[in-house]
Amino acid sequence: MKNAKLLLWAGLLFIGTMAHAQTARLQVIHNAADPAADSVDVYVNGTRLLDNFRFRTATPFINVPAGVPVNIGVAPANSNSVQDTIKNFLVSFVQNRKYVAIANGVLSTNGFAPNPNGRNITFTLFASDNMRETGSSRYMVDLNAFHGATDAPTVDVVVRGQNTPLINNATYGDFSGYKSVYPSSYVLDVTPGNDNRTIVASFRANLTGLRGGAAVVFASGFLTPSANSNGRPFGLFAALPNGTVVELPKITTARLQVIHNAADPAADSVDVYVNGTRLLDNFKFRSATPFVDVPAGVPVNIGVAGPNSISVQDTIKNFVVTFTGGKTYVAVANGVLNPLQFASNPNGRSIAFTLFARDGIRERGVARFLTDLIVVHGSTDAPTVDVKVRGLNFLPLVNNLTYGDFSHYLSLPPLRYTLNITPGNSNTVVASFVADLRGLGGAAAVVFASGFLDPSSNQNGPAFGLFAALPSGQVVALPSASATSGPLEGDEQLALSKNGEDEFGLNVPAEFALSQNYPNPFNPSTTISYALASPEFVSLKVYNMLGQEMATLVNEQKAAGRYTVNLDASGFASGTYIYRLQAGSFVDTRKLSVLK
Repeated sequence: MKNAKLLLWAGLLFIGTMAHAQTARLQVIHNAADPAADSVDVYVNGTRLLDNFRFRTATPFINVPAGVPVNIGVAPANSNSVQDTIKNFLVSFVQNRKYVAIANGVLSTNGFAPNPNGRNITFTLFASDNMRETGSSRYMVDLNAFHGATDAPTVDVVVRGQNTPLINNATYGDFSGYKSVYPSSYVLDVTPGNDNRTIVASFRANLTGLRGGAAVVFASGFLTPSANSNGRPFGLFAALPNGTVVELPKITTARLQVIHNAADPAADSVDVYVNGTRLLDNFKFRSATPFVDVPAGVPVNIGVAGPNSISVQDTIKNFVVTFTGGKTYVAVANGVLNPLQFASNPNGRSIAFTLFARDGIRERGVARFLTDLIVVHGSTDAPTVDVKVRGLNFLPLVNNLTYGDFSHYLSLPPLRYTLNITPGNSNTVVASFVADLRGLGGAAAVVFASGFLDPSSNQNGPAFGLFAALPSGQVVALPSASATSGPLEGDEQLALSKNGEDEFGLNVPAEFALSQNYPNPFNPSTTISYALASPEFVSLKVYNMLGQEMATLVNEQKAAGRYTVNLDASGFASGTYIYRLQAGSFVDTRKLSVLK
């Protein structure tokens, strides 16, 4: 069969080059998910080009006649002649252009869900020109995406960890246009358009071997097969120029870290079961697991039993949760087994034993020069609190956090801080702790408030403290500030401008400096860092190689300190640019490269 197809393609190539001087290049992709069209024959100008052309397969790019009408006919598999075609499309190709034609839709709308955006889902060809057989840069991979799932709404495709969608507001039948990305391995989250927090499905795209190449990524199949004649389920596929179609593997697991923060002395050590299997044996208070893979998309039963339990039958609490594939979670076991024997929560929150779960957790920081922290309030008898850096009482790191709440992520320079715990909207310090983040640049952690403010009213349970769970499972106690001696970096020496632009706790740099942007080369955004040894009026601008100003990033008075600024080069052409910092008499320039 493979040799027969090659002969047919060769025959068409001969027809295109001998009978017509003008030719174009064409790749055909079969993406019609109707089970009745699982395999088809394709005719071009009456000649059978493809025999038993199967769903989710593609041709390589081939020569086709240009400048004349071309009839593309689709017939059931094992057809006898062009007379058997059930759909015919008359097209005319432009000389030397490259096309992709995607067969999509259903033969009859009976038995199929309508498109949520009202698009026509009947069988058709979606065609796009200006396609690529190679990448536009030998350093990058060029991707053009096609929305081919008839029952799927408008979607975005978001690269995990990046702020802007790779594909934005694509509706059934749309091509995205080409995007250039680095040849790396990515997690792609498919989300509803303009709602990037709701993940419909996640896929892994390993592009490491495609440097300098191009591909068409197409959404295929049905979100709800049962409403679509039990057709194939939704997936993402990539068609390479040579005709190879690669399925992007769907991520069917999530990542989970479990933290034991239940201060009830009766729960000092517990066994944890997942779907009936013991995951953790004698799991101690104020300890954590590393991040592990857990099943996604199905109910997961997490059971908690006393220490040295015999089986899942010994569990005293069970929680049924469903994780989303590709997401990262933390689950904090918290509360007390018998609330009547403990002080109530000042804000009326339930203190019964439970799991506080949160997604969007990070196993590493988003920037190599910062540390990312998320804080959870896990102290049952503590009121709503703020967390403030000593000397910055007017600007809380964490504001109005109540028992059971998680904060947003905080990105801090990796320095040594004194953290004051105060009641919400008050400067009265309840407790102070030292957070030494030196050596944690590029890292992430979950900081959790633990224990009781008043142990004597809580069965003499453990006293209040702050602890940090690292992704490895290591738990670090933040020492009380009163137990330390000597000056602390960042304390009482903060160099902040009035609007707080210099990061919390960052001591004054010894000299002026302009750093190389990161990443470099980049597309479309990069970060530029600079340091000021004294207050100055600062100008930071970007120029092209002709000296023309392209962007003004900073043009104002700045206090002494270290700063970062983001450059969005979406409107820049590929090439080399210069960025120039002037702060008083200090002037420095560096080069950056945009690759698209």
